[in-house]
Amino acid sequence: MVEMSGSQALIHALEKEGTTIVFGMPGGANLPMYDELTRSNIRHVLVRHEQSAAHMADGYGRIKRKPGVCFATSGPGATNLVTGIGTAYMDSAPMVAITGQVPRAMIGRDAFQECDIIGICTGITKYCFQPRSAAEIPEIVKKGFYLAESGRPGPVLIDIPKDVQQEVSDVTFPELIRIRGYSPHVDPDIDQVARAVELLLKAERPMIMAGGGVHISCAFHELQALAELLMIPVVTTFKGKGAFPENHPLALGPIGMHGHAEANKLIIESDVLLAIGARFSDRSVGKFDEFGQAMKIIHIDIDPAEIGKNKQVDVPVVGDVRASLRALVKMLTKRVAKKGGDCPWLKHINEVRESMKSVYKDHPREITAKKSLKKLRELLPSEAIVTTEVGQCQMWTSLFFDIIQPGTFFSSTGLGTMGFGFPASIGAKAAKPEVPVVDIAGDGSFNMTENSLAVTVNDNLPVIVFLMNNQSLGMVAQWQRLFYNRRYIGIDLKGGPDFVKIAEAYSAQGIRAQSMDELDKAIRTALKSDVATVIDIPIDPEEDVFPFVAPGTGLKDMITAA
Repeated sequence: MVEMSGSQALIHALEKEGTTIVFGMPGGANLPMYDELTRSNIRHVLVRHEQSAAHMADGYGRIKRKPGVCFATSGPGATNLVTGIGTAYMDSAPMVAITGQVPRAMIGRDAFQECDIIGICTGITKYCFQPRSAAEIPEIVKKGFYLAESGRPGPVLIDIPKDVQQEVSDVTFPELIRIRGYSPHVDPDIDQVARAVELLLKAERPMIMAGGGVHISCAFHELQALAELLMIPVVTTFKGKGAFPENHPLALGPIGMHGHAEANKLIIESDVLLAIGARFSDRSVGKFDEFGQAMKIIHIDIDPAEIGKNKQVDVPVVGDVRASLRALVKMLTKRVAKKGGDCPWLKHINEVRESMKSVYKDHPREITAKKSLKKLRELLPSEAIVTTEVGQCQMWTSLFFDIIQPGTFFSSTGLGTMGFGFPASIGAKAAKPEVPVVDIAGDGSFNMTENSLAVTVNDNLPVIVFLMNNQSLGMVAQWQRLFYNRRYIGIDLKGGPDFVKIAEAYSAQGIRAQSMDELDKAIRTALKSDVATVIDIPIDPEEDVFPFVAPGTGLKDMITAA
């Protein structure tokens, strides 16, 4: 037991959890913890808006597979974090968000910059803490990190009143903690794994659907081993994109609203579907009651709440994805030898794949989203990390940018947060500075958080913004074209800003590429640059994303052209 202030206890507890970097902004209610940061080796990255602090912590956490940490003051500082916390919650990303709060005696009195951030965040966090004494802080921090990274990961909020940060008390740093009622499932039920084995061995048209749980559990090797053992084709959800190498002969790519045409067609023809770490979201499977009527479904997930939530399944396996796949592969190898690739199902898969090539028509211009992304893939090393903004840029990435090395791609897939990709890429760069990091962006999304260019320059975290600029909110415009008879409203972003000048104003590098030759040179220049680079690529506002499964319809209703 040692005597120290609450803020000292907080920073020391963060150090004990291995925290080396925090993303945040100081204010009146968190100055004591910031003052203590000056005596710590923890690196502080000053953001220009607290929403970006949460996204940076999110990106950092997804690459490190441990909680990213963000700081904000009370009131508006705390509420500015909310979109980022919600984004992390919907994508099961580990995060610890730490907010300052008004002094205990002022809580509930409408004090200056007071808000009930605990109440606001309860539905979008795994747990919220508000220590009422300095002595509570070490145990709460340890519990917060454990909750954020164990089981199904997610964000945890720790809201610390200012006088608790200043209070001096005898504190103890526990080595072990117990959380009553919390016991994340890790080991799968072997009987259920055995039932899954029987179904897979009897299947004539098996399919694997890999979700984000494969990324979280780092089960890439196990997934590939299973697919190759039984020669099972693999589709992914969008969150699972990159869980399986997309240049592998068994890869069919993402399913869903903007999934690959062959993946959307073939998944509903399968007779046994092995869903791994996926939640059967409407964006992936379309209409819940229509999807999977003629198939048996095996569902592996660490969160028992996901079993049967959106889709009733035949064999539930609750457990860590990696542990479950290992058990599955171990049982299967005792029963069968590695299968060959000459079965009728794989022959049909290849026939459909070939026939669907004609679906992917390109827009009639020299420089298009499809050509641009193919060029980026050609020049970018496979180990580079790629994230996206939200909108058409995200969907073009789903269709035309293959992830070769598992675990190198993430996006805001659940909440669909515009403005996420750029700050998240900065967090990813902080987590893995030795590889290139690219944010595939649209102008609408990039507009929302482009002030993080100051962070990339001042904190030496150079990333590449691959900006497909159609001077509009492209996805909304596409929906208004398709479903509202071209009655456009609220989508025109003409008139600026000039993104090359914006980049230069922040002392970053801005390059405009108006031909494929210029784009080739721009990518090569950006990869050699020591500062952030914005590559501004003007594209046609009328360029749409196809194929497309409209909201409220099933995968069989996929639209392949306007």
